[in-house]
Amino acid sequence: MGYSLRVALHPWDRRLGVWWIAEDLPDQPALIESPSGVTLTFGELAGRAHQVVHGLRARGLTTGDIVAYALPNDADMLWWQLALQESGMRAIALNPALSGAEIRTVLEHSGAAAIVVDHQFADTPTMAGAGGLKLRVAIGGAIPGFDSYEDLVGEQPTSLPDDRSFGSPISYSSGTTGQPKAIARGRVPGDPSVIADQLKLFCRAFQFKPLEGVHLVSAGMHHGGCQSFYTGALNAGQALAIMGKFDPEGTLQRIERHRVTTAYMVPTQFVRLLRLPPEVKARYDVSSLEVVVHSAAPCPPDVKRQMMDWWGPVIWETYGGMEGAAAIAKPHRWLEKPGTVGRAIKGMRIKILDDDGGEVAAGETGNVYLEPAVPTFEYRNDPDLTASVHRGRAFTLGDVGYLDGDGYLFLRDRAKDMIISGGVNIYPAEVEGVVTSHPAVRDVAVIGIPDAEWGESVKAVVELADGYAPSRQLEGELIELCRERLAHYKCPRSVEFRDALPRTDTGKLFKRLLRDEYWRDAPA
Repeated sequence: MGYSLRVALHPWDRRLGVWWIAEDLPDQPALIESPSGVTLTFGELAGRAHQVVHGLRARGLTTGDIVAYALPNDADMLWWQLALQESGMRAIALNPALSGAEIRTVLEHSGAAAIVVDHQFADTPTMAGAGGLKLRVAIGGAIPGFDSYEDLVGEQPTSLPDDRSFGSPISYSSGTTGQPKAIARGRVPGDPSVIADQLKLFCRAFQFKPLEGVHLVSAGMHHGGCQSFYTGALNAGQALAIMGKFDPEGTLQRIERHRVTTAYMVPTQFVRLLRLPPEVKARYDVSSLEVVVHSAAPCPPDVKRQMMDWWGPVIWETYGGMEGAAAIAKPHRWLEKPGTVGRAIKGMRIKILDDDGGEVAAGETGNVYLEPAVPTFEYRNDPDLTASVHRGRAFTLGDVGYLDGDGYLFLRDRAKDMIISGGVNIYPAEVEGVVTSHPAVRDVAVIGIPDAEWGESVKAVVELADGYAPSRQLEGELIELCRERLAHYKCPRSVEFRDALPRTDTGKLFKRLLRDEYWRDAPA
């Protein structure tokens, strides 16, 4: 990039970021495990990204073009992300679990110029027919109507491309509303000093040590939370160990084998880890762990306490969305204030507003609004939706909660999930935390269903753990457990058992699908 190497010995004084590490320390390990067996240094990783840029430009793509990709957890994901970033193109990471029809909807909504698909995810009749695409690339095997990755990069050089400009991604929501929602931000500044300062803020905020340690990637790499932390770790100079898919014991094996120091997980992974037999949990050394960050879905306090009892006070929480990060709960603060999702990060103010937009007092529940120092995002091609979530510069993710006297945020629930029974607000997350503590419960969704007298009544829809079967006795146990810990008006009046609940791979429940079953035929 034309910037001279600043001589320094301490990691905090070095230039951080993949491109600068690749220049200054090309032999630094960047990838030490991947499902395909590929391992890379920073110099090798940067070279593969450069090849992709040259290949895309040779096919007519340019700065500002949108490129969507549906790739599995593996090494390819890394150099495609980096190539799109340094070329000034805008990337869309697609959930590989989406159907071809859903992917086509995203392509058309976004106006994508290219699609990159691993051959195992191809629904070719649907995706190949999507209009407006200049280029279709297949990874790992042939797809009719697609060019191969090998043909794209061919004899392309690994040299630094000319006219580099940093492209920011477009993030599509996980789709619980059933409608495409694309979060677009302004361009990332190209000034390396600004980027380096941002990376140092990230490292200090989460205590990721520059040029030290290993980051475990065990969640879906298409997911925004997972991406934020493995790219943060990589830009800090930490080597990545990538799992193809989450496996509880496999996770422990890798923590011990690679002396993993940092990781990102979602609460459902914690639950599966905790349900390993005691002898399996005791078999592996996890003492290398320093920071394990979780987000994406509420984590029941009992689950978090058990994880800290096992792994030590290394469990961090971050609250926000792809629209913007908002708060961090460090382990010692969470232990002092159980249930908090943290205090506002630098440059963000958290406000609790009533329905009229007035700010409420500490301890009073209201709508959670996040006010950044400067506007951060818009919903692409949807000014009405953008306006609907904003009050001035502040925006909401749809959560309800309160701030305590020290400025720590506590969430009650999603506003749209709140149950109103007899005119009283009931927050399902509170009930779900109790039901989940029963050993028979693998997963639960608490929803409001039609009730002629009360408007809504509370229902728990439960997925059972292995070894348990539905019964009237178990239904009674779960209801009684809630009555022991909660006011009776909050407790489920009925329990339904299901083989599986509809969840995203990050642990978010598709409650809309469950509610629709009960409300479809309800009187208007």
